[in-house]
Formats: sequence, C-alpha cells, structure tokens
Amino acid sequence: MATIALDVVTPNGSVFHEDDCEIVVLQTKQGELGVMAGHIPTVTPLKIGVLRIKINGKFEYLAVTEGFAEIRPEQVTVLVQAGEFSKDIDSERAEAAKERAEKLLKDSQDERIDSYRAELALQRAVNRLEVSKY
Repeated sequence: MATIALDVVTPNGSVFHEDDCEIVVLQTKQGELGVMAGHIPTVTPLKIGVLRIKINGKFEYLAVTEGFAEIRPEQVTVLVQAGEFSKDIDSERAEAAKERAEKLLKDSQDERIDSYRAELALQRAVNRLEVSKY
C-alpha cells in the first residue's frame, strides 16, 4: 500500500512528522477530508478539531487548532497554532479551561469581554477533552 508523509507544524516548530501514513483525516471548514497517497494538490482551511492519522493499521489522534493544510500527492503539511496528542492532554487542565471559557461567555454582556475569543477558547477546550478520550 502506498503511504503519504505528514508534517504538523506550529509556530514553535514541528510537533509531528511521519513518512508512512496510510490515511490522514482532516477537519476542514467544508467538512471531513480523508487524504491518501496520490491525492490531488489542495490547500484547505482547517477548523478546530481532531486530526486522525492511520499508521500501521492503528489510528493516532491529535487535537489541533484552526489553521491550514497543504496537500500534495506525496505529503500533507498541516500548519496550526497548536497540536497535542490524546495521550499528552491534561484532562483536568482542559476541563478548567472549558469552565473559564463558559464563564466568560456567560459574562459576555460586559463590554470588556471578547465573546468571539471566549467562544474559540471554549471550542479548543471541548476539542481537547474529546480527543483526550482516545
């Protein structure tokens, strides 16, 4: 079976690189996208979600923030602000972040609260909690 390389890059550098992925499943703004070797070249915006990577018949799960993916026939490059594997997620910290974001949204009538940023923080926290279950 042909494989595809994956590189997940944040502003702090590469957080994951693998040359032999069977499939990479991305959460794009338009919906879920599965990428295998030989995929047509594409650039797509990503939403906050889970990046699923199948290697040697097993899936790895990575919580990612918004960003972009560049897809070429032999490689996928994912550019995001942050990426965290399910095994590395501190569930208690993610739960605390979720509670903070929910409180900010509840108090968003206060003009000093940026409700858009609070909503994004909530989405990131919920995503991390979901990915931590894998």
